[in-house]
Amino acid sequence: MKTYTALPIPEATLTALRRRDDAGHRPRPATGDEGGEPLRCCLRPALPGERVVLLTYAPLRRWAARTGADPGPYDEQGPVFIHADPCPGPDPGTSGYPFSRPGALRVLRRYDTAGRIAGGRLLTLPDEPAPALDAAFAEAFALPGTALVHVRAVEYGCFHYAVTRP
Repeated sequence: MKTYTALPIPEATLTALRRRDDAGHRPRPATGDEGGEPLRCCLRPALPGERVVLLTYAPLRRWAARTGADPGPYDEQGPVFIHADPCPGPDPGTSGYPFSRPGALRVLRRYDTAGRIAGGRLLTLPDEPAPALDAAFAEAFALPGTALVHVRAVEYGCFHYAVTRP
């Protein structure tokens, strides 16, 4: 069972992103035939026929605005999928971490309270990913300056979710 909580994109942020993304573009919803897009609003893959949108998101910028941090050049933005319309968010009955396919490569990037990268770790997800992710998060938060961890896919660099101190 997981110890840390994967945080979806906050609802207020999703509302703003559905109007205009963090690069200033208007979203263009599409209906996926096959599904599978990793949705950052509800932390699950899209189902066939769901309306989704691929947009630009700057997760550290949003966190920094809430905390008063100044990430400077670490304020990166990238593509994420969300539902085109509001959704109920993650299913509270779901166990494990989202997007944790065994064999997937993930980068766990640590940020300090100023919003600067404080290190990272490459992790190949084993057959039982939850204990490996728990251990990696525990290792990251054992360092006193760690305020936040971003989980990203290695293949595309996509932001999957954030984890904060428990």
